[in-house]
Amino acid sequence: MSKFLIIRFSSIGDIVLTTPVIRCLRKQYPEATIHFLTKQSFKSVLSYNPYINKIHTLGDSFELLLHELVIEEYDYIIDLHHNLRTLRIKRFLKGAKSFSFNKLNVKKFILTNFKVNVLPKEHIIDRNLACIATLGVVNDGLGLDYFIPPKDNIKKEDIPTSHMHGYLALVIGASLATKKLPLHKLQQICAAINHPIILLGGKEDYEDGKKIAEVDDIKIYNACGKFNLNESADLIKNSKLVITHDTGLMHIAAALQKKIISVWGNTLPAFGMSPYYGQQSKIKNKVVEINDLWCRPCSKIGFEKCPKGHFKCMNKIDVNDIVNLVGELL
Repeated sequence: MSKFLIIRFSSIGDIVLTTPVIRCLRKQYPEATIHFLTKQSFKSVLSYNPYINKIHTLGDSFELLLHELVIEEYDYIIDLHHNLRTLRIKRFLKGAKSFSFNKLNVKKFILTNFKVNVLPKEHIIDRNLACIATLGVVNDGLGLDYFIPPKDNIKKEDIPTSHMHGYLALVIGASLATKKLPLHKLQQICAAINHPIILLGGKEDYEDGKKIAEVDDIKIYNACGKFNLNESADLIKNSKLVITHDTGLMHIAAALQKKIISVWGNTLPAFGMSPYYGQQSKIKNKVVEINDLWCRPCSKIGFEKCPKGHFKCMNKIDVNDIVNLVGELL
């Protein structure tokens, strides 16, 4: 019986994007033992995934982790992170055959620095699965997975009465500032939408959420920092529509088969990270971005502030385009 170790340390969205590999591997090797290695802070993303036998976490001691993994005696390592740390793990676990995800860093460098797109026109899901194609694992077309533990299901009394009969979810956070709409645009969106809205984000987004909710504190509920990740996922699951930046919650929304309006700043869907529903889904999603901007993309990840100072990739986005798409999708 084969034993697999899948590695992806971070972040939320990237880990969610590995779930087709986990599921398809389980289907191809139903009797196999499948373990997953990630950072402790991201364990909850996979904590209720039924296709995984055991989750290992990267804690304070990397040396202790290495010895913990040696004891497991893996047959295969599927490295979906592919950095110096995972290279060290693969070298330490000498008896296991390894497969590594191609990050296409050179092609991303060409796109971000010379604005020439030589990236393959395929989603990162297909690139993840391609690295284990020799094992006979193929894409089953079912999209992403996200499993919410029952203990994290939101109760009706956890949200305002005004939102109990339906709401839109607006994800106001993002890992870096150049992936986020300016505060005044988020306020304008909420003012123009004639539906109850729940704002989602981390504790670091609470103050912005508070300012946005001041637009209409009956229509807008600031949930930023009030719920854990899985509870936030359940709020997304029960929403009518999700408006989001390029974030982990965007990929969770796709996994939950929600209609999505994704707003893109300095990053591009062309990097292969757009909402992914699977080959069989008919769910509609819309992308909002400023095309043909000479400085975009400026990074494959993002910055704390616009390196050019003008932030045109977000400042030029027309709020009315987003509001009109809400009407179209609803």
